[in-house]
Amino acid sequence: MFTVTRDDGYLLSTDPARLDLDRVHHWLSTDAYWAIGRDRETVARAFAGSIGFGVYRPSDGRQIAVARVVTDRATFAWLCDVYVDPAERGRGLGTWLAGAVRDHLADLGVRRILLATNDAHGVYAKVGFTPVQAERWMELDVRVKPVTSKEQEADRPLTVEA
Repeated sequence: MFTVTRDDGYLLSTDPARLDLDRVHHWLSTDAYWAIGRDRETVARAFAGSIGFGVYRPSDGRQIAVARVVTDRATFAWLCDVYVDPAERGRGLGTWLAGAVRDHLADLGVRRILLATNDAHGVYAKVGFTPVQAERWMELDVRVKPVTSKEQEADRPLTVEA
């Protein structure tokens, strides 16, 4: 587990037992443009398969921010689901959280961390993130129905839902 405390008492921890997944689900499913409508089970499964970072208020220990990292813990990581409670914004917590994630992953040996954002480029730039070279990267963002029957014809294409 990784834990760090800011000078003003905010605590960051990767202890999965501390994460308030009901609160995280509420934030993501109602206020995070990338996860609007995400169901509670999906949030729980996503965090179970990732490193979750929670930030906790010094006065009462209540969770006020979150980030999730999908990683092999050796070479690569994807930083996602970064969210700071609106009542706590403006205190530099997002930048501190991103920097702590970067430092923890560097300690593990991870040298490439990716993220996607529509509107927080400045937050991540403060801790060293830069735009990717788009021509080097590719993505697949579709849902493919798996072939589950031997009767599937070899020349028949998979069904893809956009």
